[in-house]
Amino acid sequence: MSLRNIGHRLYQGEVSFDFVGKRKIWYSISAVIVLVAAVGLAMGLHLGIEFKGGSVYTVHKPGLSASQAKETADKIIGSNTALVQTTDKGDVRVQVSAQESIPAATFTKEFSQAVGVQEQDINAQVIGPSWGADISKKALTGLIVFMVLVTVYMAIAFEWRMAVAALVALIHDLLITIGVYALVGFEVTPGTVIGFLTILGYSLYDTVVVFDTVKENTRGITKQSRRTYSEAANHGLNQTLVRSINTTVVALLPVSALLFIGGGLLGAGTLNDISLALFIGLAAGAYSSICVATPLLAQLKEQAPDMKALAKRVAQRRASEAKAAAEGRGKDAEGEEFDGGEDDGDEVPAGMVGQRNQPTSRSRGKGRPSGKR
Repeated sequence: MSLRNIGHRLYQGEVSFDFVGKRKIWYSISAVIVLVAAVGLAMGLHLGIEFKGGSVYTVHKPGLSASQAKETADKIIGSNTALVQTTDKGDVRVQVSAQESIPAATFTKEFSQAVGVQEQDINAQVIGPSWGADISKKALTGLIVFMVLVTVYMAIAFEWRMAVAALVALIHDLLITIGVYALVGFEVTPGTVIGFLTILGYSLYDTVVVFDTVKENTRGITKQSRRTYSEAANHGLNQTLVRSINTTVVALLPVSALLFIGGGLLGAGTLNDISLALFIGLAAGAYSSICVATPLLAQLKEQAPDMKALAKRVAQRRASEAKAAAEGRGKDAEGEEFDGGEDDGDEVPAGMVGQRNQPTSRSRGKGRPSGKR
């Protein structure tokens, strides 16, 4: 069966996965992942030289390799913290953290003597930690404003429960992405910050698409007694499931190429700064929109008095249907005994996984002559 056919059957309700009903499982998985991420955050992020200050030396000497330069720099500073990269012009770029507390003039003199290069061929730049602190402060301010605007917009365009669920999903994605970044030990650069902020937009977009379908499915839901809010929300989630998967896969392919091919195999380490943040954030955003945001929305919505009354009517109807079916009165029970309002004939029972049986009334009428001429 092709993915297109699966998507069509999910949209029609012929096949359904009970994401909302199994929310405790998703909450538990998210709690474990967030806990692991919290451990990574407790270990601390590996901040780049732009955030903690230091010196950057660009050495112009044909034939000087990165490994030779790193070995020389480590001997001078007395540790192995120097970060050495080659540039596209054939130069060698050496980064030394401000924590090493070695004067730039001393490092330049000793390095030039060790590798046999003139001091004027070494370009030294000293970067203070204030630049990184200023960037971090502005990024944090932008993040707070973003969160506030998103919450207000969601509350106006949808409702406050959707705003809360979307906000929780955003924080969930951000914590996981930063925590994994800390565990991996990649250096946090300005590119990393851009990646963190970018994934918030994707996560929100995916969540809004699902919520919009849920909103359509639950419009006027209190006028019927066939399905609860959670079941209607789960149906909307299944309708957009294949779309969410396709979007995520397409978005992850180029990011994976940058991370694993460009940064891993080809050695372009600077690509890792942003591609890892995007890779983790995109995956976490897709997961949270399906397994966190919508189940949380349904849980919040089910606490409303009208939804509690609806759930009670649905339970009563199903109990009566089951009783009528046991007594051989199932056919009559569908039409008259349970007139709870609108009957769209598109019921999707909660927790159903697999093919849905076609309603008796539809299968009997299909293909038969009406008898009228």
